[in-house]
Amino acid sequence: MTESSSPDSPAAPSGTPRSPRRGLRVLWWILGSIGALLLLAVVGILIWSHVGVMAAEPEPLAEVRANAAIEITDTSGAIVMEPANGASETGLVFVPGAKVDPWAYANNLAGMVEDANVTVVITKPWLNLAFFDLRPLSAFTELVPGIDTWAVGGHSLGGVRACQLATDAEALVLFGSYCANDLSDSGLPVISIAGSEDGLSTPEKIADARPLLPDDARMEVIDGASHASFGDYGLQAGDGTPTISDAEMDAALSALLVSFGEELAQ
Repeated sequence: MTESSSPDSPAAPSGTPRSPRRGLRVLWWILGSIGALLLLAVVGILIWSHVGVMAAEPEPLAEVRANAAIEITDTSGAIVMEPANGASETGLVFVPGAKVDPWAYANNLAGMVEDANVTVVITKPWLNLAFFDLRPLSAFTELVPGIDTWAVGGHSLGGVRACQLATDAEALVLFGSYCANDLSDSGLPVISIAGSEDGLSTPEKIADARPLLPDDARMEVIDGASHASFGDYGLQAGDGTPTISDAEMDAALSALLVSFGEELAQ
């Protein structure tokens, strides 16, 4: 007769303890899953940031490139536009709107270079989005040594980023944009230019954010201009319909920028 157990033997455990190796496998599986999700998120952002970028229209770009009064230098981080006569003492670092080709602003800013002797540096934001570009203002001003006074500006979300950089500049220029940070006590000279037909950064939104700017900020509205009128990149989803021609927009914008540039130079 065979006994299955003896009275003196310890009782069998009611459950089987989890082995340390199994716990490590579960931990590595969780960490691996999190890593895979992060990798997918990064890849997704990279793909999204390069899809649907609004390209510069060829004709206005060809016009500014052919302008003998403007010298253009294309660097890996920015486009530098300088007066060919080399007389510039004032500069503007300009941040493009989200997913807009930086070259789309070259013709719109050409008048400031040619008529006010202002050097313009148009940034090339990381991932085509200014919010992902953590470079300080000095990364762009250092491209042009010898400039005494630097303003910073931008269009749309690029203007929001310009507001964040404005504490390191002597002036602020906004195209169809407004600040998310408070600059009301900064003492900065500011020009904010809106479009009456802007369907994205509407004049009402810009007016609502007006208290974040200094009391003496110049608040200008170009009648008939839409959000996309501030660059040469075609139509933009959600925008209003412009009732002003490209030539009229260029003239109106240049007049405002030239007068502001002359104020800074004084």
